[in-house]
Amino acid sequence: MQRRFRLELPLHVMLLPGVLIVLIYHYFPMGGIVMAFQNYVPTKGLFGSPWVGWDNFTYFFSLPDTHQVIRNTLLIAVMKIVFGLVVTIGMTLLLNEVTKRWFQRSVQTLIYIPHFLSWIILGGILIDMLSPADGIVNQVLRAIGVGDIFFLGDNNWFPLTLVISETWKEFGFSTIVYLAALTSINPALYESAAIDGAGHWRRMLHITLPGMLPIIILMVTLSLGSVLNAGFEQIFVLLSPQVYESGDIIDTMVYRMGLQQMQFSAATAIGLFKSITSFLLIGTSYWLAYRFTNYRIF
Repeated sequence: MQRRFRLELPLHVMLLPGVLIVLIYHYFPMGGIVMAFQNYVPTKGLFGSPWVGWDNFTYFFSLPDTHQVIRNTLLIAVMKIVFGLVVTIGMTLLLNEVTKRWFQRSVQTLIYIPHFLSWIILGGILIDMLSPADGIVNQVLRAIGVGDIFFLGDNNWFPLTLVISETWKEFGFSTIVYLAALTSINPALYESAAIDGAGHWRRMLHITLPGMLPIIILMVTLSLGSVLNAGFEQIFVLLSPQVYESGDIIDTMVYRMGLQQMQFSAATAIGLFKSITSFLLIGTSYWLAYRFTNYRIF
């Protein structure tokens, strides 16, 4: 046992910085959860502020915007999951059909790049590109006779803009998982199908897609845990009061109430509601992943 401990000690030391970061930034702040059940007063602190029980949760659900915010969060998150899944699978199938490896790798590199850019950078790019005055997208629309569209200021267009831009940023990186899944398909299946006269389309339909099905089911079930995470950073950068009706989500509501309006207790209650709901969804998604794909986390 002592010999094993000495051998593994460098590995534990290497993990120590990461463990400390998780403790400091994720576990220690959990003590602030008690604010959800208090009328928190900064000058009195956590131990001096009066307890109010469930009043903050009652206040949250009584707000006129609460149901709209929850609906926006679910709608945007589900649209991102579905649209991202379809585009990612489609691009994976296309890349798998490319025979020139140098071309495939070049395309992969190009579609990976947006993933590594922050939403601060991409947000500025999108604001310039989608500007109704001189944005390149609206210039093209005017040239073909469609007319201007205020993508970031119209409640009808804003959710779709969020979904498309999020998919454009992340779908390339997501193809890594599906391309890795394709390596497990026996090449002999393709050879046998080709001998039997199956073309590219039938091989894709009857070999590639069934071979990808387990990982597709796994990714869909695991994505259920993030159904309340509609993407705070993206929406925070692009959101404006004009599109609160269709773009305001739980996270932006927490930010606005907690940091701008100084309603610390109410914001904590909203965040706790989201965390508990997300925890239940994550537990359900892992159970479904185990049930249908035999996926285990340990």
